[in-house]
Amino acid sequence: MNLEEYFARTGYKGSTEKQDLETLTDIFQHHIRAVPFENLSIHCGEKITLELEHVYNKIVRRKRGGWCMENNQLLGWVLKGLGYETSFLGAYVFNPHQNAYATLMTHLVVKVVIDGKAYIVDGGFGVSYQMWQPMELVSGKDQPQAPGVFRFTEKNGVWYLEKMRRKQYIPNQSFSNSDLLEKKECRKVYMFSLEPRTVEDFRFQCTYLQTSPDSLFTKKSICALQTTDGFRALIGWTLTETTYNYKENMDLVEFVTLEDEEVEKTLKEKFNITLERKLVPINVKGSYTI
Repeated sequence: MNLEEYFARTGYKGSTEKQDLETLTDIFQHHIRAVPFENLSIHCGEKITLELEHVYNKIVRRKRGGWCMENNQLLGWVLKGLGYETSFLGAYVFNPHQNAYATLMTHLVVKVVIDGKAYIVDGGFGVSYQMWQPMELVSGKDQPQAPGVFRFTEKNGVWYLEKMRRKQYIPNQSFSNSDLLEKKECRKVYMFSLEPRTVEDFRFQCTYLQTSPDSLFTKKSICALQTTDGFRALIGWTLTETTYNYKENMDLVEFVTLEDEEVEKTLKEKFNITLERKLVPINVKGSYTI
């Protein structure tokens, strides 16, 4: 495992000497545009494990993606190797269909401190809730980014992340009421505390999320990748391509339904992913929005 090989994977060619916010942002953006957020292993007979070497081989050498425990663990390792002050935090994801936060801490994020200021770096959420820049850990401050306006709010030691999005234009009107579409303009994303966590704190969740019939990740095959002007996502057989702010305060959201034989070709062409085993797509209605 070495940083040069990781940077070759993400295409980053900038400084590795500076531990400043600009460098952190550049490294982070290369990661989210090269490494998909995906759970395809669950749907092609592979087991997701949290050993760092396994994560490294999967993402860097096999050119796959991963979910938060993989993407953010790898990012944390990279940033620590470059000399950044980093730690892991654990978050509880908001479920819009239940209008409640999860009771299980399933989301791993990275906290980075630069010159006494704390930032949240999260390269493992995907779709439109994927931040594009490290977020300063301050309460009540709007932090506009290309995907929309993000904001942290702190109450009694608990931090909440929410995102305000633009209006959406959907050319394919047959998808205008899709359960994949987020209808609210302001959406809660997750909550967390500043208690430092380790990868060990996520062992149970890693198994549960890929085996439980109640898990979102067993109900949907997901692959999402950020682009220079938006993101694309393949959920089951539904390919979505979103262009942020394609006209004043309006995002363009394009949907298409793929045939079985188009899925693997689309993964290669749109996400640069080649699977070693046969994928069985799935998209059970509900519990996930883009």
